[in-house]
Amino acid sequence: MTVHFPFQNTYSALPSNFFARVAPTPVASPRLIKLNRPLALQLGLDPDLLESPEGAEILAGKRLPDGADPIAMAYAGHQFGHFVPQLGDGRAILLGEVIDADGIRRDIQLKGSGPTPFSRRGDGRAALGPVLREYIVSEAMFALGIPTTRSLAAVITGERVQRETMLPGAVLTRVAASHIRVGTFQFFAARGDTDGVRQLADHVIARHYPDIANAERPYHALLQGVIARQAELVARWLLVGFIHGVMNTDNCSISGETIDYGPCAFMDDYNPATVFSSIDEQGRYAYANQPRIALWNLTRLAECLLPLFTDDKDQAIEQAQMILSEFPEKFTTAYQAGLRQKIGLFTARDGDEALVQDLLDAMAKNEADFTLTFRGLGDAALDSTNDSVRRLFADPAAFNEWAARWRVRIADEPQSAAARQALMRSVNPTFIPRNHRVEAVIQAAMNNDDYAPFEQLIAVLAKPYEDQPDFAEYADPPQPEQRVLQTFCGT
Repeated sequence: MTVHFPFQNTYSALPSNFFARVAPTPVASPRLIKLNRPLALQLGLDPDLLESPEGAEILAGKRLPDGADPIAMAYAGHQFGHFVPQLGDGRAILLGEVIDADGIRRDIQLKGSGPTPFSRRGDGRAALGPVLREYIVSEAMFALGIPTTRSLAAVITGERVQRETMLPGAVLTRVAASHIRVGTFQFFAARGDTDGVRQLADHVIARHYPDIANAERPYHALLQGVIARQAELVARWLLVGFIHGVMNTDNCSISGETIDYGPCAFMDDYNPATVFSSIDEQGRYAYANQPRIALWNLTRLAECLLPLFTDDKDQAIEQAQMILSEFPEKFTTAYQAGLRQKIGLFTARDGDEALVQDLLDAMAKNEADFTLTFRGLGDAALDSTNDSVRRLFADPAAFNEWAARWRVRIADEPQSAAARQALMRSVNPTFIPRNHRVEAVIQAAMNNDDYAPFEQLIAVLAKPYEDQPDFAEYADPPQPEQRVLQTFCGT
């Protein structure tokens, strides 16, 4: 019985300075924790074979599938604003690429598969907790409709890894449209390797932006395309209360996917200054700072592309600045459109932005839960006597005052209350990966080898916009003693 991966690799065909060829380091006794069977089928893989002992060995890096061309990708990056000229895949190995059922090229990568030339004295391994967190949150983001890398499998290795203490080791099989980052461009630009930048840009255009291949100025169009996708992506993050936690340039995907779920988290009470990441001591990557940081990262990408624009540096800078100036409008357009839907508006009118902002300000002042406030508004749109939202505010009168103005506004639109509620329920989830729920799942797995809570949470989060009355408690915010105030990278 042989597990077959229909690899069609292109990145490993690029020049050798784009990566290091390195095989995963075998582990002692891999055991499959979870296989994402629907995703396996989407990738043209046989889930039954992947669940076999041989499949578990492949997913743990103990055995290579036929056709694999394992590499660790080279990249650089700004980490909390400080440039590091060489980072690279220090604990991840790209096995290869497949074409999925929709004709989209996908990377299949092992995360936690052992040291590489880019490990920088690290062990190249992953602990069980971060692997479970990434599996849970990335698949939740997919169910929420947000562009994201995905998780194909989680495997426990039978080995321990040293962090603050000895922890169970694990490997995550991650799937992405690609793992090319802003930092990948920075790797070549920092070395003055304009040919490398051009080769990478051509590869990205062919893979992610083929419609601009014949554009008059393809590299300008590439920057515009990445800006548009990042503006839309970050707007979607804010609309569900997501905080990435480590928006370094090496964690900014050129394809427009959410990538690298380290100390990521979802807000409970709405507070635009929310930070969970233990290493973000200055709040650089706080919830409300994410659009600004996205533009900062995109500016670093623009700097890399300048030599491809024109030989006249001043002119190239001016052209880049013109393109970068499109980001604020693109982000605001996407974000405000999403907010209007969240409060049940079908049309845009003057005053809508202020109306939504007044709600957000009241939520922040009254420590109202972000997710439940917007979900409850859908019920309030259908039934004006519903007080589920009002109870979320420390001062219910603050909601009453806002709701009176909101009802006047929605009365100006012809749609029925039922249609309005349907719209709101389609964009306002009931279920998100609450930090305390994720932490409880991790503790059950690490302390008791119990994965039933993990399976249950995954199942609930797969249907975030449905009520699921049998699992209503999964929508509850944490009690004071359950609050998770910090999240960690796991490296």
